[in-house]
Amino acid sequence: MSSTKNTVLDADKDVAGYARSSWWQSTVAHIAELQCQLNRIKSLSPQGLAPYEEEIADKIETHLNAARQAADRKKNPWSIISGADIDRAFANIHRAESKILRLTPEGELGELGPFVLANARQHLGAEDPRRAKLEAQLQNNGDKLTEELRGLAVTTLLASQMAEETERAKARSFRNILLASVMATAVIAGVFIFWGFLSPSSIASNICFTPDPNKKQVCPIGSTATGQDMLIVMAFGSAAAAFAAAVSLKGIQGTSTPYSVPLMLVLLRIPVGALAALMGLVLIHGGFVPGLSNLDSGPQIIAWAILFGILQESVTRLVDRQGKDVLDNVRGAEREFQASSARKSDMGVS
Repeated sequence: MSSTKNTVLDADKDVAGYARSSWWQSTVAHIAELQCQLNRIKSLSPQGLAPYEEEIADKIETHLNAARQAADRKKNPWSIISGADIDRAFANIHRAESKILRLTPEGELGELGPFVLANARQHLGAEDPRRAKLEAQLQNNGDKLTEELRGLAVTTLLASQMAEETERAKARSFRNILLASVMATAVIAGVFIFWGFLSPSSIASNICFTPDPNKKQVCPIGSTATGQDMLIVMAFGSAAAAFAAAVSLKGIQGTSTPYSVPLMLVLLRIPVGALAALMGLVLIHGGFVPGLSNLDSGPQIIAWAILFGILQESVTRLVDRQGKDVLDNVRGAEREFQASSARKSDMGVS
């Protein structure tokens, strides 16, 4: 593992440093905690672990080392898009947790029942047979996990962790779709602007109007179609979309996932606003809007560009809703219990 300035490595090569993302900080802290648990389990047996336990402990060390390498590896654009490092880190952390549960001394096993059950409730449906059986058995045992239930607990924990990994993969896939959409719409907007400068008569003229046959043509800037007309219309459309995005931030929540879905939702509005302003004016120019075939002045044309830039919110809001659904499915450690408490509060139950 690489060592950088302001970074300290302990005997287990766990890292405490500053020049990293918040996701990296929380991940390596979790790895260090799991390593501490493993070290403690080893120290509790003066005679040493049994051969099969030694093999499990070695595998835990392998998982933790793989998670460290994934968390500390230098990121590149492809690794960020693919999520390979994040997936590797979480997968190895989860497998280490399930194996630590296998090694936990019987005397300390009882208190882990609520932990395993909480994970199952977060990520497994109520109809899942493993969750249902574990719930029933723990209820009968006063929430105490026994040696007889260890195998079921490990299986249930592993299933809930695999479900969590699937939830994160869906969030990453949605983020990548948003990123591709932002890039595609930005490129298309750029092509229209370049086309407007290259051949104003074929493209920029579509956002100019002739309010009266006896009067000159009216463009956003002056009376002759130029590439600057395209640029100012799309600039005002983007600015209006950015303003609408700022207003919509009151309904956008942050996320604990390492994927910037809310940020992508905001960025998508900017090129979409530029295209909405252009397409809206083209529709007016083509007489698609009844009773509104000609605009009288440049400021009026720009005003309509601003309006169309804001109106893109009606489309992107649908994408926001889908993004919220995706993030809601990536369930945090307390998400279900917060929702349950909120429901009880609404019903007047304390």
